[in-house]
Order: sequence, then C-alpha cells, then structure tokens
Amino acid sequence: MSSERTRSAPPRATALVESLRGLGYTAGSALADVIDNSIAAGASTVRVDIEWNDGNGRVTILDDGRGMDDATLESAMRLGDRSPLDDRDPTDLGRFGLGLKTASFSQGRRLTVASKKSGIRSVLRWDLDYLLNSEDGGWHLLEGADPSSEDVLGRLEGFETGTLVIWEVLDRMLPKGGTKQDLLDLSDGIQWHLEMVFHRLLEDGRLQLVLNKRPVKPWDPFLANHTATWSSPETPLQKAGRGARVQAFVLPHKDHLKDKEYKIAGGPDGWNAHQGFFVYRNDRLLLSGGWLGLGKGRGWNREEPYRLARIRLDIPNSADADWKIDIRKSTARPPPSVREELTHIARDARDRARSVFAYRGTPAGHGAREPVSQAWETSKSRSGTRYRISPNHPAVAAVLEAADKAGNGMRADVLAMLRVIEETVPVQRIWLDTAEDKETPRTGFGGEPPKEVMTVARTLFISMVRRKGMAPELARASLLRTEPFDQYPELIAALTEDN
Repeated sequence: MSSERTRSAPPRATALVESLRGLGYTAGSALADVIDNSIAAGASTVRVDIEWNDGNGRVTILDDGRGMDDATLESAMRLGDRSPLDDRDPTDLGRFGLGLKTASFSQGRRLTVASKKSGIRSVLRWDLDYLLNSEDGGWHLLEGADPSSEDVLGRLEGFETGTLVIWEVLDRMLPKGGTKQDLLDLSDGIQWHLEMVFHRLLEDGRLQLVLNKRPVKPWDPFLANHTATWSSPETPLQKAGRGARVQAFVLPHKDHLKDKEYKIAGGPDGWNAHQGFFVYRNDRLLLSGGWLGLGKGRGWNREEPYRLARIRLDIPNSADADWKIDIRKSTARPPPSVREELTHIARDARDRARSVFAYRGTPAGHGAREPVSQAWETSKSRSGTRYRISPNHPAVAAVLEAADKAGNGMRADVLAMLRVIEETVPVQRIWLDTAEDKETPRTGFGGEPPKEVMTVARTLFISMVRRKGMAPELARASLLRTEPFDQYPELIAALTEDN
C-alpha cells in the first residue's frame, strides 16, 4: 500500500448528473440503451409506452426478463458500478455501467425502476430535483416511487420476474410548451430508430418489441432478399480482426424498386446518410452509415454516387476498446490493424455502387445477360470527362440511317444537332439540383405513364421491322438490350406491328 497522502474528492451529485445529461442522446438512442438492459436480462418481450399524460409526459419500458432483487437493483442504479474493463458475458450489450442512468437522465429528471424477482418487488428512483435541492450535494437514491406514479407500478402485477423503467418530468424529451402532436411525431421517429437498431433480433424472433401497443417491425437495411441486390460472401477479418466479420451489399437502383420500397429502403435519415458501414455488436446495431474514417487523405464522405453501398460489420463485445465504442454506442473507429483490409472491401463496394448508380443497375446484372446498349458514352482525357451520345444506340442509329437516305446534307445536320446537345448537357445544374434536393433527377421515363413509354418504343420497333426488315422477335430482343427500354420488359413483349 502506498504511503502517499490522499484526500477523498467525490463529485457533487447534482453537478455531475447535470453534466452527464449533455452526452448527446436522442430520444430513440436513449430508449434503445434501456432496451439493451432488458435484452441482457433475457427478456423476450419489451413494451414501450410514450404517454401524453395530460401534458405531464411519461415513458414506461416493461420487460419480462430475469428481474433484480433489491441488492442487484441498487447496483444497477449506481453510476459506474462496473468497470468497462471487467469481463462481460458474450451476449452482454452494455459496457460502461452508465447506460440506464445517462440515457434516462438525458430525457427527463425522474427515473424510477421497479423490478421483481421470485415474486418480490423492489423500487428505487433518482430525482434530479431532489439532488438539486440537497444541501450536502450527496448521492441520494430514493426508495419507492413518487406518489404521483404509484399506480404505474401496477403494470408489474402478474409478472413473477420482470422490470419496469419509468421516465417522468421529461424536460428534454417534451420541453415546456410541447404539444400532444409533438409527442406523436417524436414517437414516429423513435419507431424508425428501434426498427433499425434491433432489426436482426426482431427478424429471427429473439425479441418482441411493442411501441404504444403496436409491434415494432424489423427494417432490413440491405434488402438481402431482393433479386437485384448484390452481396459479397460474409468473411471474417484477418487474425487482427479478433472475431469481426464483414459482408458488403450494393442495393438495387431506384428503377428496380417500387415507390414504397424505395422510400422504406432509404431509412429514417435517407439514402445518403445510411451509405457505408452498419456496425453491429451481438446483432445490435451501433452505427448506421458512414465510412469509419477510411479513404485516403481526409477520408471518404457520404456522396451521392455511393448511396447504394452498405456494408455489414459485426464485432464482438470483447473488442469494444479496440473499436473505440463510446458510451452512447453510436461511434466506432476501426483499429489500425484492420483499416487496410476494410478499405479494400469498402472500395470494391463503392465502385460497384457507383456503377449501379450511374447505369441504373445494368452492369451489375446476374448471370450471362448481354450488356445493355447505353445512349451516352463517357470519355476521359487530360482536359476532363466528356459525355457523348452513342451513335450505336438503336434510336440514334435509326435517325442517322434515315438522314443518310434522305441526303441533302441531312446527316450533317443531325450530327450537328447531337453535338450541340452534347456540349450543352447541364452538368453543373444537374449536380446542384441533386446536391440541394438530395434526390436523383428522374431518368429512364421515371414517373411517366406506360403510354408514353409505349409510344417511343413502338416508333423504334416499327422502324426496325419495316425499314430494316428485322423479324418482330429480333426487334423486341434488340429493344430489351437497349437503354432505357430494358427496364420495361412487359411493354416490349406486347409490341406488335398492329398495336
């Protein structure tokens, strides 16, 4: 034992707790942190209710887990009772011993936890106003519920084991002046977050999550079952990865999705925000996008051409320190030993996503499908990238052939017109509109009625059959290999000389 002279310097309770309230939790991430405790306690069902309560907002989280006796509950309510250096069960979703408290304090000023084990109930609560008014600045953990919330404890009736968490005095979650509609809107955002964070546990039935009496359904960020989704094999990172596994996905282009599918697949924060790595620990989502600081120089940013790239990365909870997982479980940084490997995987996914984005998924097709004839060609030189109209595209070739037959310099006129179009493509305007609207401009007859597509397709079809003498089946096959008609196989199949 050291002979150094020491002094006890515990922090004043109210000063520390008020500081911890600023850790940056959202309502959704705070609730997810509490639900983590329920999952760690073996709960199969967790019920979350967000209540207006006549303007005195209240949140309850009720689970059917193992529950806690009085001593265990007291330990759970203490800030920092367990060191993050302690060994954890492989399925434990916690690390710092702060989540329940910091998440709850971030939303409201009163936290009550009631737990039952072997039919015996224990109730403890933190009240930040009580701490604020305490003269000694001590850590006063109160026994029992506030009189105004005694009736809420009845929700544990009928449970042999389980835990009920109650948030009240929601000064951050529902600030003064907030309305019932504000709370409803907040609930919608929370539902999105929970669907995303726990989707793998929900998908395989390990967890049933109910929000405001409605089941929370899983959101699949990878569209893994869609026929137009590309995926790599799931592979473990090399030895230095310490049990981490990775799998890359390139999602379908918008043209391959129905409007509702496209909107849902974009996620709660939109397509650009959710590109990159989805980091999981024990199947619980920690990070829903971003490139983990990878890339040369400043690192890759979230950019439009890579919006379809999503990479699933699983890490064990034993590697939290290596990956720099924070208290809120919202950031991760790969250790130096795996950065090069992850960069290689991410670069391949980004390249594939850019190709799908640029060509509406055509080059990423499955099997031995013939390449689709593109209307535009890209050429690069020292002076920069240029975009040219392909003279081999059937529609362009047909016009040029007709111009040749017409004579009188018609071919030269058509070529001059095409050159004007090439030189006046509003590249900068398209780029600005895309960046400002966060949406890709419509192409490939996007949003146009089938009648419009059919009119153009039939004109080309008749030209092929009557002017070039092609058999109808060959003409239809040619159109199916031509942009943008390759996206409309049913319309092309219906083309005849008579319709």
